[in-house]
Amino acid sequence: MNSFGGKILVIRGGAIGDFILTLPAIAALRREFPQAHLEVLGYPHIVQLAVAAGLVDRARSIDARPLAAFFARNGALAEEMTDYFSEFDLIVSYLYDPDDVFRTNLALCSPAQFIACPHRPDERILLPAAKVYLKPLERVAIFDADPVPRLPITSGKASRNCLRNLLALHPGSGSEAKNWPEAKWAELLEKMVNTTRHDFLLVGGEAEGERLQRLSAALPPSRTRVAQSLPLAELASLLGQCDGFIGHDSGISHLAAAVGLPVLLLWADTAQDIWRPPGDNVLVLQDPSGLSQLPVLDVVQTVERLWDSGDHA
Repeated sequence: MNSFGGKILVIRGGAIGDFILTLPAIAALRREFPQAHLEVLGYPHIVQLAVAAGLVDRARSIDARPLAAFFARNGALAEEMTDYFSEFDLIVSYLYDPDDVFRTNLALCSPAQFIACPHRPDERILLPAAKVYLKPLERVAIFDADPVPRLPITSGKASRNCLRNLLALHPGSGSEAKNWPEAKWAELLEKMVNTTRHDFLLVGGEAEGERLQRLSAALPPSRTRVAQSLPLAELASLLGQCDGFIGHDSGISHLAAAVGLPVLLLWADTAQDIWRPPGDNVLVLQDPSGLSQLPVLDVVQTVERLWDSGDHA
């Protein structure tokens, strides 16, 4: 543990899953430098997770217009941002900056030690993304840190609304190619309604709204709740009250794993070795002919094995 008491900034763009896979690096900085002020610059709707979990002291939006000049050669750097960056002693950046434009501009206004990190793993090297994002921290003597993202977010005011034996299901992702067919989700839910005592929390964003409504319409209202487009910290709190999660290769699946749920993933063809949520509580189902061919029966039997022993109606 280091007694360094300065200011550290982690800069992280990317989607939900990218940020969650960077949480082990943020947590490692927090553990190694407990006296430091730790801040994250990123997309506000995502980086709120680190604030809610107590991993950082503050978050600032990467969308800030004055930041744009830092990505242009010889840009007119806004005083607001040059003053901001000058406050930090260590800056850890996961930005895509192949020509070092951002880094060069940053050096004009900040004396901070700068650690350039990959914004994505090299998929030719089958190393888990979380470990890839941790490795650059060896420059500040952080070795063998826990590579499992963990979000200790309490339930707060979230309510189960009397739902019990709650299973969360996210029938979407950022790409239709990663999704199990909706008709198979509907068949799975029908079978679980008839053969288990589970209640169901259907989770999704704006793009999945119609799918969530169609699937939930076929379920008993007394056993169903739809959580659409919730703030991520609120969704994390709600997921933390569930018994398990079923989803695809998506940021929400990473969120469910990070709050500690047993997770069952219906996986398409992205590289598991890299993108699968880390941890022992994650099980992946695939079909050699492609995700669309994964039989409903295989999923049902896996759900029974994971969550339904002794729980059939």
